[in-house]
Amino acid sequence: MNIAVTGGAGLLGGNLIRTLLEAGHSVRALIRSSTAGIEGLDVEIFKGDVRNLDDLNECFRGMDAVFHCAAVVSIQGNVGGLVEEINIGGPRNVAAACLEQSVGKLVHFSSVHALDPNPQNETITEERALCDENPHHPAYARSKANGEREILAGVARGLDASILNPSGLIGPYDHVPSPLGEAIVQMQKRSLPGLVNGGYNWVDVRDVVDTALVAMDKGRAGERYLVTGHSTSVRTLAEAAREVTGSRPPLFTSPLWLARMSAPMMEVLARVLKKPPLYTRESVQVLGDNDDFDISKARRELGHEPRPLHDSLRDAYAWFGQAGMLD
Repeated sequence: MNIAVTGGAGLLGGNLIRTLLEAGHSVRALIRSSTAGIEGLDVEIFKGDVRNLDDLNECFRGMDAVFHCAAVVSIQGNVGGLVEEINIGGPRNVAAACLEQSVGKLVHFSSVHALDPNPQNETITEERALCDENPHHPAYARSKANGEREILAGVARGLDASILNPSGLIGPYDHVPSPLGEAIVQMQKRSLPGLVNGGYNWVDVRDVVDTALVAMDKGRAGERYLVTGHSTSVRTLAEAAREVTGSRPPLFTSPLWLARMSAPMMEVLARVLKKPPLYTRESVQVLGDNDDFDISKARRELGHEPRPLHDSLRDAYAWFGQAGMLD
């Protein structure tokens, strides 16, 4: 099959393209800037931007299927409008171009953050409402929810599109690296001053990719699938990393209330130093939110089966080592 992948050089896109090539598909990758994540692969590079409908129409021409990976992950608000432009305008344009070019199937990667974490004491399923415009929801969460709405609007116009909602991705070929990738690199280097007493759900990017390929054939139009992994505390993740690397994690774990109080100061300090913040109000909120996800639908319909977290950490660290990012 001829398949287009947006955001092809990122952690998700890079792993997806490798798996598609191994399965014998021809791949065209929409790339906005750097191609570092897919250098040397037998893939057609198409330089373009999801904010430009003409670019997408040209990129999707002759394609049998499209995987929409391109997104801006942010724990710092709307980042000058970029989060909304790419995470909402992107899906709107992708859906329109798929319809215009008669693409047979679209698989859209959303996020668990698109779903309202409240009520906090109930398991989250695909039936959970999308985040609304309440400013209590971080800008990233609202953007991913509205991005899903754009895809569903395309489905209402006849588009065959399925939506996958992964949690925190971990795994190899994390060139940038991702926020989680940066954190586990810092754990190995022992450069983190402390941890936060919160938790999250982590999933191997390769498991998400495997499920996405099944969704291309079996995913139902207009359906959402939670493709998450293992919910653990940050401390448990750090101890698991220690088992893989032997590097001792920070001794201090900040309570959530203290992290919430100090987050604004960390954000100001990051701007002064012109460095990414260690944590923000948004990231602290996420670490305290509901991370109880039910993957039974994705398991039943798409065969989603997350591997052990230890295996994901082992392979991620092995790749970071080979890439010279642990020196």
